[in-house]
Amino acid sequence: MGANRTGTPSGVAQRAALAALIAAGLAAAAWRLSGEAGGTRLALSLVFGALFGLVLQRSRFCFYCQWRDFLVLGDPRGMLGILAALAAGVAGYAIVLGAWMPDPSGTRLPPDAHIGPVGPVLVLAGLAFGAGMAVSGSCISAHLYRLGEGSPTAPFALLGTGLGFGLGFLTWNPLYLASVSEAPVLWLPRPLGYAGSLAVSLALLAALAWPLLRRLPAPEPRIGADPRHTVFSAVFVARWPVWLGGLAVGALGTLAYLRVGPLGVTAEIGGRSRHAAGALGLLPDRLEGLDTFRGCATALRDAILTPNGLFVGGLVLAAFAAALVAGQFRPARPTPGQVFRGLTGGALLGWGAMTGLGCSVGTLLSGIMAGAVSGWVFGAAMFAGAAGTLWLGRRTGALA
Repeated sequence: MGANRTGTPSGVAQRAALAALIAAGLAAAAWRLSGEAGGTRLALSLVFGALFGLVLQRSRFCFYCQWRDFLVLGDPRGMLGILAALAAGVAGYAIVLGAWMPDPSGTRLPPDAHIGPVGPVLVLAGLAFGAGMAVSGSCISAHLYRLGEGSPTAPFALLGTGLGFGLGFLTWNPLYLASVSEAPVLWLPRPLGYAGSLAVSLALLAALAWPLLRRLPAPEPRIGADPRHTVFSAVFVARWPVWLGGLAVGALGTLAYLRVGPLGVTAEIGGRSRHAAGALGLLPDRLEGLDTFRGCATALRDAILTPNGLFVGGLVLAAFAAALVAGQFRPARPTPGQVFRGLTGGALLGWGAMTGLGCSVGTLLSGIMAGAVSGWVFGAAMFAGAAGTLWLGRRTGALA
């Protein structure tokens, strides 16, 4: 019996073998897709999703977790990792966009970039999304990688997200007619140029990073090298520094935009939710102006395999493989409280993501990288909503 325990050498070897099998399966699927007509984009989406899932799981890259660590524990390292991701992505996008659109001063916007309207509805969407993070315990991308870790809350949060998208479709038309239709779409490179936009974005990120850097804890003294700390354990077992994960996310965001499209994890969820709502007769006859906006599009999907669907699938499977190797795959039976918080928080996440045309990855991360003012506005509202909900939840004993 003891030889079969997952903590024993034989158990570690079994987990590593299963993880290697998953990685080989992902590689084989990408190779197969790349050989089909028009399959290169699908194959790259699967690869980028797998890399994104690996980075998220290894570095615990979660917008809400890092924000909560800072608010509750005073630990700024996670937030600095998010700022590192944004800084790397802003610089990378500036190079890509400068090559694609040398003159940004016209009326055109860069292809597929997540640049959305800025107005009260966007603020409301960010506040709801932030509240959903606090209630459910994570943002949507973190729920996806935690699904690979066996989280008991993640399945219900993702189910709630789909339901939230359905609610978002029902409320879209009045919000669009009241505000969104007249909200300006603001893109920093248009008035500032790429150099000016890059300078302003980096200056804002530096201003946010400065007070966090001053609160960094003193480094722990290193007595000596632990012989158990091998390169393998450093990469696949020990948690990566969040700043390293942030730089990796920024680089992946740039490469993904260059070859496939901006990072985002809600297009597939939204598209399938829209299809289901339509099939059940719950979708309005017309969603005013929705399909004209950029962001994590929620178009009806007939194809079984889509770029964003493969991206999300690769993310979950790679996170599962990484969690197996690290011994962090710990499935548990959900409690009634976890089910309730997952569904409730997920509904807020889904409504906020649908109404805000994306989530913390699509609207905030990819938006800010592209120079979209909508990314900054959504991000500020999201963190404010999470902080307010966390404060209220801790005061009432509803949240830890």
